[in-house]
Amino acid sequence: MDAPATVVGRTGAVLRSVAAAEPGGATTSDVGRAAGLARPTAHRLLGSLLAEGLVDRAPDGRWLLGPELYLLGTAAASRYDVTALAQPFVRRLAELTSESAFFSARRGDETVCLLREDGSFPIRSHVLHEGIRFPLGVASAGMAVLAYLPDEEVDGFLARTDLTGRYGERHAEQEVRDRVDATRAAGWALNPGLIVEGSWGMGAAVFDVAGRPQWALSLTGIEQRLGPERRPELGALLLREAHGLTTALRRR
Repeated sequence: MDAPATVVGRTGAVLRSVAAAEPGGATTSDVGRAAGLARPTAHRLLGSLLAEGLVDRAPDGRWLLGPELYLLGTAAASRYDVTALAQPFVRRLAELTSESAFFSARRGDETVCLLREDGSFPIRSHVLHEGIRFPLGVASAGMAVLAYLPDEEVDGFLARTDLTGRYGERHAEQEVRDRVDATRAAGWALNPGLIVEGSWGMGAAVFDVAGRPQWALSLTGIEQRLGPERRPELGALLLREAHGLTTALRRR
């Protein structure tokens, strides 16, 4: 029988995999691949979570987050939910730039997208949506957070993480380090279409009371909208709003 810590870790991986597939849901095979589990193991865990109301199952068989998670989240919201504070900053970025704007939170070695506001420009990127997770160093939010961690934490993350298997050779260690340096120099991060070709992103870190990067604001758009002539303007807007949100969070 699995050790309890192993079961808890696997259960957490399954729930995160289902969350990343919202709102469309995930098949059992999808969950198994994303969580690094054999399909029978994923199916067994999903069945147990279904019985507890932690996941639900759509008529087409896809797995969704369950109602019990909503109730648990509501109970914890007073301590952890900062989306109400972040919402006006995200909306202002979308209105000022006409691009899609996002708020993401750091969770361990990942960032999780919590908010999305679409601007008025009719062509949009759909790489990011609420609930999607990326490792640090992937997407502009994850790069913005990684770049402002202490050097020893950046070294530790890159030593234990291989980003190339899922995200390609442009995420090899030296390339990630080069983007960390570029982010520190500019103040904001750039994702030049590294996840989906033609879909670019820019991000700025948001800091907690201890000065650690725990969140990020970001913008996504097609390559032509985030060209070199416009990046200084967008970068300045991101940094201004990120500073404003950092200040608001520290006063909370």
